[in-house]
Amino acid sequence: MSTQHLFNDAAVPQLVLDPFEDVLLEANLEACRLLRRDRLALQRSRPSSLFAGSLDSLIVFTQELLENSRGCTRNLQVEVGGERHPVEVSGRTASSSGDLRVYLGLQLVDELEARRQHAEAARHYQSGIGHWSRVAGVFREFERENRLLLDAAGEGIYGIDRDGNTTFVNPAAQRILGYSPEELAGRNMHTMVHHSHGDGTHFCLQDCPIFAALRDGEVHSVDEDVFWSRQGKPVDVEYTSTPIEEDGEIVGVVVVFRDITQKKADRRRLLAALEEVQTLKNRLELENAYLQEEISSEYNHHRILGRSAGVQNTIRQIQLVAPTDATVLISGESGTGKELIARSIHEASERSQRPLIRVNCAAVPEDLFESEFFGHVRGAFTGATGDRPGRFELADGGTLFLDEVGEIPLHLQGKLLRVLQEQQFERIGDTVTRSVDVRIVAATNCDLRELVSQGRFREDLYFRLNVFPIHSVPLRERKEDIPLLAQLFLQKAATRAHKPAMKISLGELERLSEYHWPGNIRELENVIERQVILATGDAVRVGDLVPARTAGPRQVASAPDLEVEEDLQRRQRRNILLALERSGGKVSGSGGAAQLLGVKPTTLASRIKRYRIDTRQFKAAATRRPAG
Repeated sequence: MSTQHLFNDAAVPQLVLDPFEDVLLEANLEACRLLRRDRLALQRSRPSSLFAGSLDSLIVFTQELLENSRGCTRNLQVEVGGERHPVEVSGRTASSSGDLRVYLGLQLVDELEARRQHAEAARHYQSGIGHWSRVAGVFREFERENRLLLDAAGEGIYGIDRDGNTTFVNPAAQRILGYSPEELAGRNMHTMVHHSHGDGTHFCLQDCPIFAALRDGEVHSVDEDVFWSRQGKPVDVEYTSTPIEEDGEIVGVVVVFRDITQKKADRRRLLAALEEVQTLKNRLELENAYLQEEISSEYNHHRILGRSAGVQNTIRQIQLVAPTDATVLISGESGTGKELIARSIHEASERSQRPLIRVNCAAVPEDLFESEFFGHVRGAFTGATGDRPGRFELADGGTLFLDEVGEIPLHLQGKLLRVLQEQQFERIGDTVTRSVDVRIVAATNCDLRELVSQGRFREDLYFRLNVFPIHSVPLRERKEDIPLLAQLFLQKAATRAHKPAMKISLGELERLSEYHWPGNIRELENVIERQVILATGDAVRVGDLVPARTAGPRQVASAPDLEVEEDLQRRQRRNILLALERSGGKVSGSGGAAQLLGVKPTTLASRIKRYRIDTRQFKAAATRRPAG
């Protein structure tokens, strides 16, 4: 009979796979029966689809086979008739015509367990349990007549009488437990080797499955338990306790046990590998989510545009610092494109193949600051249902952009400084110190030196960040760039509004150039987009939008009076209240307070929180306001 016929007619379902191409090469008749598919349909299937319910386990098991040449697992499932069934899979690897192949044997766990239980009963009977009950002087005769069996057995075997006293032990039991026959003979076996659970707590004799066999006459099998060695160390075991009868009366129990220490260690390694795979999967999912956030963020598809001296100087600074790993501090007013500068630095660096991870420091609650930056482990605090990497870990090998860094609470700045200096941290609730390779780019719309002098920002952190400063020029200082930017924003807004033929006249561009633009580039983009939406023809007009009185900085006859910080904060709070009143409590979006003020919604949200302003009162007032 040919080798192919032997494979096809084998009693066990078998598959032959190409592990690198995810191709099923061969399937025998039993595999077709098990999976309820004909051979042609199986050969058209991919192994990853056959085990779709346990793909992670399939990857781990395949790696184990490639490393060890053979292995066995019960962590896989196959789909049969639309339902998933657990299978026991044994496998090995071999070369065929120079190509590496994986050979798998499959058995449904349910069918295997049924056959195994039947075989166990037959094995016990055949190994002597059946005839032990008919031997006079049961244990003495058993030990004498079966000495060769006891000596040769790889499993530990011992017998106890009705009182639980040891009647015999075989050499394997002596080796596993470390006791001599003289030390165990006539001694209560439970007291000697089964007195405690694995955690050290007392194991009551009445709960012992071995002694339960004396009471109910049933065979008791335990898959996982602990026996204690002579050295006082726990030994992981699985065992079967079988009652022995003489003239219809239970006279004792024979226990057959196996040391499963290595088996449990292998299982722990496998579980650790699976957990590592899951952790990597979670990290990749989080990293992908952050990357998707970056893709959709504003300015992502823009280049740094402008012919002005300020912009050209910024571009030169980016070209100088990008190839290095120096920390960069970008300063400038809100809406000037600090994030665009940070992204340009990252994309021009050697880290461009790794992610740019952005953190809006103003939007991170104080109680979640450490978790957001450094991550946490499961159970570290209420709501921590699983391990979660922080932004530093996700940025490993790439760039971490700390936006609005001046908003970090003072008492948390020290922890950030330590990580920036040492590039090491611990997740919350974890004792493992993790090392990362992260480049820092920070941005602020505040004067950090002034915050340092006020005691609101650590001086050492300021110097750590201010290695290479870049100033983001406000729009009013680069007015020659306004027509170019306006045309770009017009094209972008018209495409979104499905008005591709929109245009703007030179006169309107001139009016845009006369405006002071306190909201900078973001305000210009918002103005263009709003006017595109409002336009009824193909021309955008901004004449009514940009009042002449706001054009350029306000000229004063004499130097203005200085305002103390308290007055500035009072004026800023009043301004926010007016904007919220006009927007009906709406913070972000079209017509929102952030748009009216020309600041980022996150910046406004931070200030609302700082001044303890309740936006609900404005929403309620808006609903009570009569229409018309």
